[in-house]
Formats: sequence, C-alpha cells, structure tokens
Amino acid sequence: MQNKGKYYLTTAIAYTSGKPHIGNNYEIVLADSIARFKRKEGYDVFFQTGTDEHGQKIELKAQEAGVTPKEFVDGVAGTIRGLCDLLNISYDKFIRTTDVEHERQVQKIFRRLYEQGDIYKGSYEGLYCTPCESFWTESQLVDGKCPDCGREVKPAKEEAYFFRMSKYADKLIRHIQEHPEFIQPVSRKNEMMNNFLLPGLQDLCVSRTSFKWGIPVDFDEKHVVYVWLDALTNYITGIGYDAEGESSEQYRKLWPADLHLIGKDIIRFHTIYWPIFLMALGEPLPRQVFGHPWLLMSGGKMSKSKGNVIYADDLVDFFGVDAVRYYVLHEMPYDNDGNVTWELIAERLNSDLANTLGNLVNRTVSMSNKYFGGVVADRGAEEPIDADLKRTVTGAYARVAEKMETLRVADALTEIFGLFKRCNKYIDETEPWILAKDEAKADRLSTVLYNLVESLVIGASLLEAYMPQTAEKIVKQLNTSLRDFDRLEQFGLYESGTRVTDQPEILFARLDMKEVLRHEEELAQAMAAASEGEGAGESDAGAQTQVVDLEPKEEISYEDFARMQFQVGEIIRCEAVPKSRKLLCSQVRIGSQVKQIVSGIKAYYSPEEMVGKKVMVLVNLKPATLAGVRSEGMILCAEDAEGNLALVTPEKEMPAGAEIC
Repeated sequence: MQNKGKYYLTTAIAYTSGKPHIGNNYEIVLADSIARFKRKEGYDVFFQTGTDEHGQKIELKAQEAGVTPKEFVDGVAGTIRGLCDLLNISYDKFIRTTDVEHERQVQKIFRRLYEQGDIYKGSYEGLYCTPCESFWTESQLVDGKCPDCGREVKPAKEEAYFFRMSKYADKLIRHIQEHPEFIQPVSRKNEMMNNFLLPGLQDLCVSRTSFKWGIPVDFDEKHVVYVWLDALTNYITGIGYDAEGESSEQYRKLWPADLHLIGKDIIRFHTIYWPIFLMALGEPLPRQVFGHPWLLMSGGKMSKSKGNVIYADDLVDFFGVDAVRYYVLHEMPYDNDGNVTWELIAERLNSDLANTLGNLVNRTVSMSNKYFGGVVADRGAEEPIDADLKRTVTGAYARVAEKMETLRVADALTEIFGLFKRCNKYIDETEPWILAKDEAKADRLSTVLYNLVESLVIGASLLEAYMPQTAEKIVKQLNTSLRDFDRLEQFGLYESGTRVTDQPEILFARLDMKEVLRHEEELAQAMAAASEGEGAGESDAGAQTQVVDLEPKEEISYEDFARMQFQVGEIIRCEAVPKSRKLLCSQVRIGSQVKQIVSGIKAYYSPEEMVGKKVMVLVNLKPATLAGVRSEGMILCAEDAEGNLALVTPEKEMPAGAEIC
C-alpha cells in the first residue's frame, strides 16, 4: 500500500478516579477501529491514549484509601491499561500525566505563558464542584448544582493564576469559521460558538493552592497547575514537544494532530481552552476534534449509585472481545447517544455475528469439504448472477472508506455486513445443495464455492479494523491471509486449488436469552450482596468517615428477610476458574457440609489468600452455573465507590456454620 503520510490520533486521557465502565471504554474502541483502518489505508499512524492523574478528587480518594496519591493512581492506571489490552487496543503510546517528562514540560509551558503575559496572578471566588474540579458562577448553575455533573457545589476562594482567554477569542472564532471541519459533528460546533465563544470568554483559572496533588508551579510552589493545562498538553508532551524550542523530530513529524477523539461532555475544553493554549504557544491547531455521543444504559447515564454500570471485562468474559467491540461500534449513532444492555448485545450477536457472519463462514467451509474434499477451485463456470455478487464485493471498500472518512464508523460496519448478507443471498440464489446432485454441474458448484470464499476474504480484510481476531480466524479457516486495501477491488486473487480447513470453527455460537438474563441477574445479585456490607462498622467520625450512598431499594418484610439463610463459612480450598479472568471457585465448609461457590473476585484475592478465611455466605441461594462451573451459594463482599471488593468476615472468631442473623 502506498504511504499516505502521517496520521496522529488521540483519545481523551482517562481520569484515574476509578475503574471505567463500558461507556467510557467505547471511545478507545472507536479510536482503535479508526487507527487500524488508517494503517491499512497506508497511513503512518501514531495512536496515543493514557491517563489523567492529578487533582483534588484523587488526593481525597487516596486519603480515604489510606495510600499516597501516586500509589492510588498507579493502581487505577494499571486497571485502565489492562482494559485497553483486554479490548485489543493497538495504541502506540500510553501516556500518564505523572510521567516525569510530561510534568517537566508542563512546568516549562506554565512558566513560558506567564513570562509572555498570558498568565497572571489573582484570586478566585466562586462556587466549586470538587468532582469536576470547576468553579461556577450562580448564573451558571442548574437547579443550584454543577451544570456538568449535577452534584452539590460549595463556596470557595483562593489565590490563583489565570489565563487571559479573551486575548485569543476572536482569533479562535475566525479559525472555526474558516475551518468548518475543525469541530465535528456540526451540532457541537454550534454549541461552542453560541453558548461560549460569541457571548464572551472569561479568564480561566489555571492553578490551585487548596490541594497539593498536582504539578508544582516551579516559580511559586504553593501553587499546583490546574487540571486542564496539565491534562490537555499531553497531546504534545507525549510526542516530544519542548516549550523552550527543542522539540523532538517525532513532534515535528506528527503535530498537528489529525484527530482528537473525545466525549461530547468535554468538547468545550478541547475546542476552546486547548486551541487557545496552542495559539499562545505559537503552535498549529489540531485538524479536527470529534465529540462522540454517549453509550447509555437503558436510556440513562451509567452510575454506580443507580446500579446500572456495566464493565467491559464482565462483557468480554461472557460474549468475547470481538462481540463487544462489534456492538459498541455498530450501535452508536453518529450524533446521538447509543444504548447498551446485556439483552441487546445478545440479540445483536445472535442476528449479525452468529447468523449473518458465523453461519456464512461455516456453511462455505463445510460445503467445500463435503463436495470437494476442502479444495476450492475456480473452474470458470460463471453465470450472469455472479456479476451482481462481484459488484457488491469489489465495491465494498470504496463504500466503507467513504463512511470512515467522515468517522461514520457504525455505517461502515453496516456496509461490511451488507457484503456478508449478499453472500448469504448468493447461496440461496445458487442453491449449492441442488447443484451437488448433478455431476454435470460440478464445475458450476466449484465456481460458486470459489466465489463465496473469495468474497469472504475481501469481507474479512475489511472487517479487520473492527474485529481483528474474527478477521484472522476467518482467513485462517480459508488457508490464506488478510489483504491490503489496494487489493480489495480485484475479484479472483484467492489461489485456485487451495484447501480450506477440514475442521470449521464456530465463530459465534447462538446464545440462549434465558441464560444471558440469568447471568446478568447473577452479576446483579453479586453486586447487591457485596453492597450489603457497606456502611457496617461506621463510627461517629462524621465527615472523616468514607461513605457510599446508594439509591434505596423497595422495602421488604421481615418474612422476606427470614427466608434468606446466612451462615459463616470457612474456605478450605480455592482455585481459579479456567478461561475466566474474574472467577474463583471455592470449597466452603458450612457446618458439616461443604458447598462449592463461584465468585467474581479474582482481581482482588488470589486462591492462596482465600484459603482459611471465614466469610459470610448466603447458603440457600438457588444454584447457578458460571463459566461452566456450578455455584451453590454466594460469598458476600463489600464494594466501595470505585468497585473495589473486600470479603465480609466476622469481627470475632466464629465457627464455620454459625448463623448470621
């Protein structure tokens, strides 16, 4: 493929306040599909992601956890990077804002902007939202609360450094007007212009003194650099920018970024603050900022307090990596929010992945084995009906590339599956099973199967950017390799006489919806059981005690509670469940009997740590099967606001089997 030059792509860096949910992970999967597609188009892609690790919120969470801020962010950053790897993300750099070189450059940037008069010292008084780390005026509040997150705000006043935003506002307005592609979708551009830029910009607070977990201002060390000047600059520090004019060759090659991919909730920071910072530094602006919509749970934002959070590792454990990637990419509209539930993923897997794609591959390979011993040969027995199939298949790349050029990734996937649907229709039209009954039509049958195999190779080569593992599995069964994009508009490149595998692999097995819903319910029960321990042992320490508030559930009667049997159990043996990233299987002694219980706590306890522990067990829970292993009860855990789990254990030594009442 001809080299088309560089393509620098970034995501927003994830805030290390806790484990991200699937709505957060959607962005990194979307970015990965774009990066992979651009590489196959011939671009020299550099794909950067990472973590945002400073701020008051993290300082407070670290205090609550009894660790240093660095220890806290190290743990969360490890979780975030692990989820990226789990989802098969092909990033080139994972930057952390605690990286020494990033911190050094942020200090140099701050000093330079101060010395050239863009930053000045003053004081700030306003209404402050700690989770968002933002000051607001009374008029900006919504129902008296933070307009971004809806939480309570508190009056605050402190000395701070400010950036002169208004100095560059007119220049930014002109840039947006002259570059209509800069902010996408168009609705986001209109929002920024009408709600923020045209009414006039206030100067921006860029330092804080009320907390210490941040990058110190090196000439005034009671101040730390405020979040946006720290976090946003990762896009240039990560590729070698130097504020003193010694930027790296990589920086000179890659900047400006071709695409900043971000959530619509932080579009203001990336299309107003960030461009103005760059203007002040004399650097080019990114070519495009795309504010993607949200992935919602049953129509609402995911929230632990609402009990509607779905995590990527849970989904991957059950559905597989590529099924999850396919769902979040295919079900997200270009400009409107998408929706995710376990049931919706299962329905899409059954209809598109198992029926349309998986069944097509299986039928093609099986018929090749059944009728020709696995040998696929083009015997030239063409008929007019083949022409339409070939037009659809060879025209697919152009249609997909057109969608990807405007970042309509869901539409691009629809085009690819349109190719697979056309192949299924071709099977119905040619009826290979009928051709097989007439020896005189053997050449025609062989040609039909060759056309199907060739179409699958082209389809799989297009699919690779979105479902890389599946694409490789398809061509492996066909005993060939994925093709470059410049070879997808030619039909007939599959080597005639190649033998396909004699053991076709089921790419996606159909799911029983009852089993899906049962598994979802078991996860919900595990979360509910873990939350039972929250709040236990609270003292009168008031604001010094960490608390978690949950939405109250429907009241139950004493009779409802009395039907649940809780006892102390002693774990006598424990092992990891094969092929599961989350599950441990424990043998638990309860009185004179031993129960086998499967728990999703592998991330928090090793099998060795579990043995010998006394735990709280819900004994009379209906048995269930998790990852093929029977579970005969539930070990209860507590879960904090970040999803960390801890076993609920007796305060004093109690015998195995003691009743909990």
